[in-house]
Parts: sequence; structure tokens; C-alpha cells
Amino acid sequence: MKAFLLGVLLSTSLAVSAQTKYWIYLKDKDSGAQPAISEVTIQNRLQQGLVAFDETDLPLKHEYLRGLAAQGAHPMLQSKWLNAVSAFLTAERAEALRRLDFVTDVVPMNSDFFIARQQPVERAMLAPVMAQVQSQAFLQSNFTAQGVTVGIIDAGFYGADSSNALRHIFASNRVLGIRDYVKPFQAGEMLYKVAESFSDVHGTEVMAAVAGLDPVDQIQYGMAMNAKFYLARTDYSLREWRGEEDNWIAAMEWMDSLGVRLINTSLGYAKGFSDPKENYEPAQMDGKTSAISRAAQMAADKKGIMLIVSAGNEGDDKSWRILSTPADAKGVLAVGATNQRLWNRISYSSIGPEFLPYIKPNVSCFSLYGTSLSAPVITGFAACLLQANPKLTNKELMEIIEKSAHLYPYGNNYVGYGVPMASRALALVKAPYLPDNGKLVKASGKSVEIAVDTPEALVAIYRKKNKKDVIAQQTAKVQNGKVTLKRQAGEQYTTIDLKEYAVEVVWE
Repeated sequence: MKAFLLGVLLSTSLAVSAQTKYWIYLKDKDSGAQPAISEVTIQNRLQQGLVAFDETDLPLKHEYLRGLAAQGAHPMLQSKWLNAVSAFLTAERAEALRRLDFVTDVVPMNSDFFIARQQPVERAMLAPVMAQVQSQAFLQSNFTAQGVTVGIIDAGFYGADSSNALRHIFASNRVLGIRDYVKPFQAGEMLYKVAESFSDVHGTEVMAAVAGLDPVDQIQYGMAMNAKFYLARTDYSLREWRGEEDNWIAAMEWMDSLGVRLINTSLGYAKGFSDPKENYEPAQMDGKTSAISRAAQMAADKKGIMLIVSAGNEGDDKSWRILSTPADAKGVLAVGATNQRLWNRISYSSIGPEFLPYIKPNVSCFSLYGTSLSAPVITGFAACLLQANPKLTNKELMEIIEKSAHLYPYGNNYVGYGVPMASRALALVKAPYLPDNGKLVKASGKSVEIAVDTPEALVAIYRKKNKKDVIAQQTAKVQNGKVTLKRQAGEQYTTIDLKEYAVEVVWE
């Protein structure tokens, strides 16, 4: 089955269509207010060497909220991180709000966006990735994310409480809380009972990829089998639009306030189709333009949150190809998808923009069903490492996962540093300065023969214009223990992927 995109249903009434959802950014906060976070959150931050709280943890000023209401602006959701509220406004009312002295900006959210989607998953195809990332190494050390709390922000959790793969979680009451930001008037548990489309099982499949277990054959679908969970729905399956950014940010702030340190989100906003003045353009996947990327970066820098995000499924879309937001944020761990045999990029997996100064995606792993399922595999991986060492900061954890990947240190914008490997990650937890696995070779002229140690007859190679940006992903034959390379126009580096290690050829 192939990844696909669900379109937008344009079924709004004339009264609603006359309004657009906006972000209303406010001037300042009351420095004497109490932070809206838990003691657990404060202790988590102090443990990571962060400040206990700052202005972004303070609630919004009540006088500003009253002022907005007096102008006919009724906030949908509030973001203490961004010091902003979301609201439906007419263009005239938005312009009037811009003139208020306590409002710094009023920014529209366009309502015509597609996000990555997938079909229901055959769980038997979740098992091969467990071997690829060496999940057995965690099991042998008895690391199953015991004591670790994971947040999942997604589109729906239909059937999660009755899923065989998740039975062990619900039987032991390890779902600590659930919120529905799409229909907040509805009890969160209703998300288990009501489905309006295939997308309403999306979060259930993601959860299985984080922590699923076959109850009969004891086959792992995910590595964090003993984790605890908070769940949030922020995306409405029958209408895909950028206006749901505020739901996502509200869910992040809710989980942060409870002390959740590890969050998976397999949602990504990719492309728009109406007024180009309001839509994102590919060049805006820069880690700082979208509100959700700015919130994601704040979560990484100030809140100590490890956020793991699917890179996106637009790799085959010639008009886009690059990853979606918030995977563009530097501080998040963006996860792409590989083929099963060669571990190179599967065609649908989004690539990192060349204009970014840092590597995206960060890592990748096998998934037939979209990066929506490769990301939660790595979330389970990260949860096991947090059990192994709960004192790891989010940035230390991200670095260990990258360093454990099979191509490290020779990453690229197709698969990042490659596939994380549990045995290496556990070694890095004990000794973070292990030697690199890669091998550097200098070559001159138009061709070179490279000796390689591999049982494979065919290996993946990445031809690069610089240290990270791929010109072409290809395969090469191994003959008599050697790979022959012929340099292409513009090629400055070539990475030979041998799974156990990588050879980086520098052309002089």
C-alpha cells in the first residue's frame, strides 16, 4: 500500500467562510504571575540544567483577553509560549485589532493545506524494522521504557483501547490522560469509540509503532512496551488545514505542563493551494517561519522536550519534495524512511531542504507506510534510552541517537545519519565519545576503486555536491571486495553505505 494524501472538504457555510482563523500576538505578560506548569515540569528542567521557568510559562494577561473580547474577538485557544491567541475574524476586525496598543501582530492561518496520510497498516510489516534498529539489544538489557512517559499528538485514536497490540497498555492503566482539541466539548475517551475516516486510526497505529506487542506470539511492534502515555488529538480527519496549528501548540503546552519530556507527532504541514500571500512556500520550511516550528524550537531550547517528528511523505512530489513543518525546526528529531534491503531513502520520504545549514532528516528507518510510522519507532527507541539513563537531556539524547546511526558521521539530506542502532546507542550512553564508525578516503581524478568489507553484492551510494546535499542516490556493485566509482559533474563527496559503517570519499 502506498502513502496518500487526503484532500480538503470545502463544506463551510457562508457565515464561517467570511472569516479566517488568525493568530493574535500580544505585547507582554505580567511578570508577577505564577507559572502555569507542574512541579514535575520544574524538576525535569532543573535536572537538565535549564531555568525552572521563564516568561513563556506565564499565563496571558487577563486585561488583554478582556480587551480582545470587547472588540468582538473570542479566543479559541491560548498559547503562553507564543503569547498569542487564535480566533476566527473577518478581515475588517483583524485590521481593527492590529491598531490596539497591546497587540503586536495579527497573522492569518490559511485553510487549504494537505498533510501526510497513510492507509491502515498490516502489523506484520512493523516487525522488520525492529531487527533493523536492533531492538533485541534493548530487550536483552531489560529496557522497555519502564517509568518513561510519552506524549502522542495525532489525528485520532479510534479503537486504541480495544486493540490487541495495545491491550497491555490499557490493561495496566498506562494512558494517563487524553484530550481532544478538535472537539473539546467531547470527552477525550470518545476518541476510542468514533471514527469518521481512515485517519481516525492514525494515532492508534502510531501508538502501536511506539509500544505495540503481539499478545500471542510476543512480537514487538514498538520498543516502549512499558511506557506511560498522554494522548492528544489536534487534527480533524475530515478537514486538513493550517488552522489546526493552535491545537497542536496547545497540546504541546499541556504535555509540557505535566512534565512530559518525550513527544511524538506524526503530523506535518506541507503545501497550500490558494492565496500565495498566505500559504507557506518551500523556502519557508526554514525552521523559523511557521508558528509550530517556532513552538517546537522553544520546546527543545527552553522546555527540555525531546520532540520526534515524521519528516513527511512528499519525496515523490516534484513540486515540493522537501520535509514538512515542524520537522524543519533544528531542535526536533526529524525521521525519514528507508527501504528494507539497502537502507537508502524510500522514494516517498521527504528530503531536507538544501538551504538549511543543518542536516534534515536527522535519522531514518524502514517503513512501508510513511514517515508517520518511522518516527514512532524512533520514539520507542528514545524512550528505552531514557530508561537506561533518565538524566539525559533532550539534546544529549538526540546526539546519542544520531551518533548511533549507521552512516554517522557522514549524514545527508536524504536519510540523515541513517538508521539508529540500539547496540551502539547503549554503548554511547555509557561512553559518549566512542570512535566514529566511518572511514574517510581521499580520491583524485575521475575514478577510484575503494576496498570495502561487506558480504553484500550491491550497496547504496550517495553522490553529494557538498558534505550534506545529495545529487543522486544510486547503487553500486561490489566486485572482488571493491567498489568502483566514476566521479560525476559537480560531485564533491560520495558516501558508500555498508550498513555496518560508511566510507566517505572526498574528491580532490
